Amino acid sequence: VDSTCNDMRIDRWVRLKVGKIPQGLIEKYLRSGKIKINKKKVKSSTKVKTDDVINSFIVDFKETIVQKKIKFEPSKDIIKSNEDQIIDNNENFIVLNKSSGISVQGGTKSKKNLVDIFAKSEIFQGTKPYSVHRLDKETSGLMIIAKNLQHTRFFGKLFKSQKLKKTYLAICDGAPKIKESYVDLDINSNINEKVIQTNTFYKLLSYNNKTSLIKFQPKTGKKHQLRIVAKNLGCPIVGDQKYNMNQSNQRENLKLNAFKLEFDIEDN
Repeated sequence: VDSTCNDMRIDRWVRLKVGKIPQGLIEKYLRSGKIKINKKKVKSSTKVKTDDVINSFIVDFKETIVQKKIKFEPSKDIIKSNEDQIIDNNENFIVLNKSSGISVQGGTKSKKNLVDIFAKSEIFQGTKPYSVHRLDKETSGLMIIAKNLQHTRFFGKLFKSQKLKKTYLAICDGAPKIKESYVDLDINSNINEKVIQTNTFYKLLSYNNKTSLIKFQPKTGKKHQLRIVAKNLGCPIVGDQKYNMNQSNQRENLKLNAFKLEFDIEDN
């Protein structure tokens, strides 16, 4: 294990260094002792340290992996158009003004994604793009992509400790009854039906012709959090095909934008 992977979970190390093995299969290999750290059985949550020796007894992992996802191969025009969206570029990370309709990472439902696009960009020559946070495919706005593991961890800690302040703007159908407040909302997770407690600040900025402009500042991070909060306030976001039942604007893009990111790089 080299220093760039110090304090990384063993399951993530395996996916990074060995291959894109499914999580369930990695855990099976760990339980059976086909993957060990310094000749000792460990759990998937165990973190590797610099100079650890990973003992792998997997001889058939290439045959085991079924390519469910075809890696997206971006054209030069697609790479250039996304490079043009970069508003800050330094040796450790970029800040991108992400367009609506593009995923951060590829999946079974979405092939076109930023990680695969920037992996082919000269901006990431000699390294690879690391997504440090997520935006919904439909959401536009500011997105950070790291160029190394050190800054991936740095931003991860900022998000976890809530030292990175996120501000979103949304155009909504209707307006909340209270112009400014905090919303504490329990949101069901798809994982083991776990309930996630969320906290969101919002402020009504303007209202005209049954449409409002609202500022949202999430204090927690949960998939679709702001879209669900807007729905619960009685003013779902325009263009939200999942949470807005107003059929008149279903052809609109989701009017949710990650407008501002605030953080102190000197904390690193």
